Amino acid sequence: MNKLDAQRQKEIQQAEELLFAGPQALGFAKGLFQGRFVADWVMPYPRIPAVQQTELDKSLAELRQFLDEDLDPAEIDRQADIPRNVIDGLGRVGVLGATAPVEYGGRGFAQMANCKLLEEIGSRCASTSVFVNAHHSIGIRALLLFGTHEQNQKWLPKLVTGEQLGAFALTEQEAGSDAANVQMQARPTDDGAHFILNGEKRYITNAAIAHVLTVMARTPVPGSDKSAITAFLVTPDMPGFTMLDKRMEKMGIRGTATGRFALRDVKVPRENILGPLGKGLKVALTVLDFGRTTFGACCTGAAKTCLRLALEHAKTRKQFNKTLGEFDLVKKKIARMAADAYAMEAMTTITASLIDRGLEDYMIETAMLKVFTTERLWECINEAFQIYGGSAYFVDLPLERMLRDARINQIGEGSNEVLTSFIALVGMRGPGMEFKEIYDTMLKPSRDGVSKAWTAGMNRLGAAIRVPEVPARSEQLRAPARQLARLIWRFNFAVNRALITYREPILDMQLVQERIAGAAMDLFASTCVLSRQDEEIQLARRNGNSAPPDHSAADLFLRQSFRRIRRFLGGLTDNDDKSLLAAANSVLGKPRR
Repeated sequence: MNKLDAQRQKEIQQAEELLFAGPQALGFAKGLFQGRFVADWVMPYPRIPAVQQTELDKSLAELRQFLDEDLDPAEIDRQADIPRNVIDGLGRVGVLGATAPVEYGGRGFAQMANCKLLEEIGSRCASTSVFVNAHHSIGIRALLLFGTHEQNQKWLPKLVTGEQLGAFALTEQEAGSDAANVQMQARPTDDGAHFILNGEKRYITNAAIAHVLTVMARTPVPGSDKSAITAFLVTPDMPGFTMLDKRMEKMGIRGTATGRFALRDVKVPRENILGPLGKGLKVALTVLDFGRTTFGACCTGAAKTCLRLALEHAKTRKQFNKTLGEFDLVKKKIARMAADAYAMEAMTTITASLIDRGLEDYMIETAMLKVFTTERLWECINEAFQIYGGSAYFVDLPLERMLRDARINQIGEGSNEVLTSFIALVGMRGPGMEFKEIYDTMLKPSRDGVSKAWTAGMNRLGAAIRVPEVPARSEQLRAPARQLARLIWRFNFAVNRALITYREPILDMQLVQERIAGAAMDLFASTCVLSRQDEEIQLARRNGNSAPPDHSAADLFLRQSFRRIRRFLGGLTDNDDKSLLAAANSVLGKPRR
């Protein structure tokens, strides 16, 4: 085995240990790759319980009043700072501890309710929504999920009010989207009572204003020469904590305090370990799942703002004796924005509901949500920008700031390229393992192997000949439901063909992965839209409304999404990949392959 193969095997083993340890329930996204429609994960469309909805409505009213009176996004951008009175106000209305238990001073909200709060903030100010996400969705969240009772008693009461602030420190020079490559070291003292931390972190939101930071560092594995990542609670008053750059100047989200710091022989008590020793990467990835749902909510709020601004301008701005809204090319942009905003909200709600229901494995769904909503928001802002024309380029309108703010979304909390490959590879593992069972048994038959291969073969055969059922309750949605089911069948067939054709080399074929992930994301988004439509139609009937809801934007989304899926699948066999790679290698100065 050469060095490259050895490294590949090591990477596969690490991924297996991290992502596939324990029971593997068949969730919705993994079901798509198996040719199945796991209906109970997405239908019926989830609703916040009535009691919590009443409390959420009250919280939203308080939040909106506070934001109307005290939040000035343009001033935050100009001053590159979120004022303390804004932070105090967010704490006062319960945003900074929305999902924390009531016993610690939080609101005890579920993730769906929390997403509605973040959508409201995201519709107004990206800097403020990113600040809240860093503090609550990934900062406090680590404590809520993995903290001991003693740790929660010590930290949470002041964190949920905003008296103290939190941060999440993962990124380093060589570790970001590659979360497993953390290099910061944490060595135990001789008595084992403390760990000595050394290294640097950068691009950390809230770093300079946080009172407690969840820091990822590499600890030795007892009895071996290996190391593993562990999460530590670190405070900036610990000797050796050195702030290298309090506020790194940025293109957008300028109000956030994005910093760089070093830990130089920082002595951290053992009781500050968060979660199990050596399981920090699991802590990080689990926390990011929660952060990606609120990420989707913030993007949804911003997309709705783009749509509102575009509509206002299209209805009032005149050119050639017509309002802009009378031109078909402007209508095209507005229709696409409305369709995408509807889908983004539906996708965020369903993904958040998976967390609220206590389901175990939703890593693919949260990755899909993050990639889908950040890409769609970028398109929405670009379309709104174009409708406004030259006036959008000037700083007296919010679109200039929104454009700058939105660009980080496709990079932060896992770059979209990395997550795209993740979606494809983790999704394909299920059918890939079944094909491996069949192949291994053909090479080396055994009684146990034949049994497993038979089961795997029947699963693959069943998916190949059976179109799944998409159980829409509303008659007018039966046709798109059948189209969706047929596309899931086609998707599974395409995944099977790719696995059989490429086998293990598919691990490096990112252009193939991109098409498979793109189709999977649109299948998930279309399902969320169909589920939401179905529930809204049923709700209207229960309320005695004879006229069905206007779903023209949702219908458009389904039509365009289905077309994209067909294009992704067609591209698996009809593409310019060889020419593309040859051109890139030529420019890069690499030899032709």
